[in-house]
Amino acid sequence: MAYQPKLMRTRFAPSPTGPLHLGHAFSALTAAHFAQSLGGEFLLRIEDIDQTRARPEWEAQIYDDLTWLGLTWPTPVMRQSDRMPAYRAALQTLWDMDLLYPCTCKRRDIEAAMSAPQEGAPTHGPDGLIYPGTCRTKPKPDQMPDGETLRLDMAKAFAIIGTETLTFTEIGPVHTGTHIVDLSKAHQTLGDIVLARRDMGTSYHLSVVIDDSDQGITHVTRGSDLFEATQIHVILQALLNKPVPTYHHHDLIRDDQGKRLAKRDDARAIALYRAEGKTPKDVADLIGTPLLSPL
Repeated sequence: MAYQPKLMRTRFAPSPTGPLHLGHAFSALTAAHFAQSLGGEFLLRIEDIDQTRARPEWEAQIYDDLTWLGLTWPTPVMRQSDRMPAYRAALQTLWDMDLLYPCTCKRRDIEAAMSAPQEGAPTHGPDGLIYPGTCRTKPKPDQMPDGETLRLDMAKAFAIIGTETLTFTEIGPVHTGTHIVDLSKAHQTLGDIVLARRDMGTSYHLSVVIDDSDQGITHVTRGSDLFEATQIHVILQALLNKPVPTYHHHDLIRDDQGKRLAKRDDARAIALYRAEGKTPKDVADLIGTPLLSPL
């Protein structure tokens, strides 16, 4: 059952696969400031569906670093690894709508199939290589399989939604405005995206849509590198009858070469600055955003 939001609700949703860095600090503080400015609520969510990389020590470090930065959040914290029944139920809904199909292709198979793409056709979308549909026409089992990759048949999704366009509102600094998702071209520009990964049981795209809905998220705050993926999420929201939140994609913190920071950038880990004796204000000054004001 979805939470009932207090006016507005946003979230910071890191993965416990490495230390939080300056980019995470910027994202968390941006979301918390946003909630505070609107009299709303800031939530923390742990996105740990990739259990091959998630580690309890990294999750503990997330809580420690964010507390050090002065952030607070309601407990208990939602952890995606506890949410598999909810994701399975959403997948079953889409399977029953005849929108999913199993896929046995590996990345090298997709790359081989894309070696001679149709002239002018896009080869990459927000989810990487645009899948050529190799497994789409293969016979499907009667029951939704476990432990296999499942893809969304985007052409069928367009037919079921029954409209050529969907829209979402962006209030971030780069893409402010109303954006149109062209469903009539989604099978070409997005492809048949993966909604359940082999041996994982779900995917980022599916999980984030279900979690945001169930937590009553009214404003999604995240980095601008995920802006293009919003098209996928809006399509899933339409198919699963979920509300479309307002989106706020913020700028990214980048290194001296202009590359966005990643988990491997340990030199910019919050924990390292702490160990060097830096204060929360020192870190906030580095990323150009103030600490949260006391209520």
